[in-house]
Amino acid sequence: MNNLLEIGKIVNSHGLRGEVKVVPWMDYPEDFAELSCVYIKQKDEYKKLTVSGVKFQKGNVIVKFLEYNDINEILQFKNSVLYADRSDLGELPEGVYYIVDLIGLKVYTESGEYVGEIADVFNAGASDIYDVKRDGKKNLLLPVIDDVVKKVDIENGKVIVNIMEGLDDEV
Repeated sequence: MNNLLEIGKIVNSHGLRGEVKVVPWMDYPEDFAELSCVYIKQKDEYKKLTVSGVKFQKGNVIVKFLEYNDINEILQFKNSVLYADRSDLGELPEGVYYIVDLIGLKVYTESGEYVGEIADVFNAGASDIYDVKRDGKKNLLLPVIDDVVKKVDIENGKVIVNIMEGLDDEV
């Protein structure tokens, strides 16, 4: 099931009819409303759950599953991660990538010098940040802006960057 992507975490039950409160890990939480099913990992297996209702509340998503109608049945899923099949999430806009696809990409300068490997991606408000792990140096944090990230090539496993003055304090 390596086509499954993490989309959020169940943080609590909601009401008495088996709904759950989910903290979304998607850029567009409204995409939850487009999903007909999600998956939850139990032990080493993924269990398919049918989405029968979605509401939005204070930055969270309230999800109802067809298979469960009672709070006592759903409590077992508290703190569980929800997954969706990549094909159910639709096409990403140009220049937008899943974090799971970026982690592990090799980072090179425009002149071809190897910099390191993307270890993590996080958001710092104005832009995303690539956390690049380097050999023998501390990690390099690169803002994902046009002046820095020149090309992302998922197919060939690499990212081309321009390390602007002031970004690398170990030069």
